[in-house]
Amino acid sequence: MTVQKLAFPTTHVRSQVSEAEWQTRVALAACYRLVATHGWHDNVYNHISASVPGEQNAYLLNPYGMAYEEMTASCLVKVDLEGNILFNPDDTYGVNISGFIIHGAIHEGRPDLECVIHTHTIAGMAVSAMKCGLLPLNQSAMRFATVAYHDFEGIAVDKDECSRLVRDMGDAEVMILRNHGLLAAGRSIPEAFNNLYRLERACQVQVQALSSGTELNVPTPEMVARTSAQYSRNPAAERNGKSSPLGMLEWPALLRTLDRRDPSYKS
Repeated sequence: MTVQKLAFPTTHVRSQVSEAEWQTRVALAACYRLVATHGWHDNVYNHISASVPGEQNAYLLNPYGMAYEEMTASCLVKVDLEGNILFNPDDTYGVNISGFIIHGAIHEGRPDLECVIHTHTIAGMAVSAMKCGLLPLNQSAMRFATVAYHDFEGIAVDKDECSRLVRDMGDAEVMILRNHGLLAAGRSIPEAFNNLYRLERACQVQVQALSSGTELNVPTPEMVARTSAQYSRNPAAERNGKSSPLGMLEWPALLRTLDRRDPSYKS
């Protein structure tokens, strides 16, 4: 089945942004496509955002109303931290207010994080409803030394919630939004996607393990801490005695997979 993609004026958009912003747009569009490929999207809802290089108070967000599998570098909307649209390639679409309540808050409060991903997956929402939170049942869950939690405050449309989102995020890279879904962030788009991949798989494992009805084997706190520390060194990606940030080794392979399926995200 061929999916018809919406056409945006690629040349026109690229000529109006810096080369650094264009490369961020390409990577962010790829991230949207990858999330769709894994089935982690929720219709046209949710968001993935990325800071605009060289612009302290601007980030890129999806046009509200387009599917994740339609995202391209040219269609992404640039907004400021208040949610004001700075550049929109097609006025047919605006942005979802929740996109800058959640994402604007994290980008402003945690400028070290370039990319923020928010999802409503079945497994993620299931774990978000569990009082126990995320359990260290497998090494994907133990990847995170800290998992932050934010209590449900209704649909994220009130700016008053921003300060509490940042407070609850603290210095973590992932946060479970209680009775809502997941949030994963990173110092780069590849790192943020890798964090979401690990977090989502950990949630899937937890849901299936708990549904088995058998007694679970939970590692000791010492083993959890040891495993998390091992991940922080990323020994699996070591080359010449040096390790790369999590997600960077996998990213080119993921892009090659996208290119074989449909390279239009680059347009």
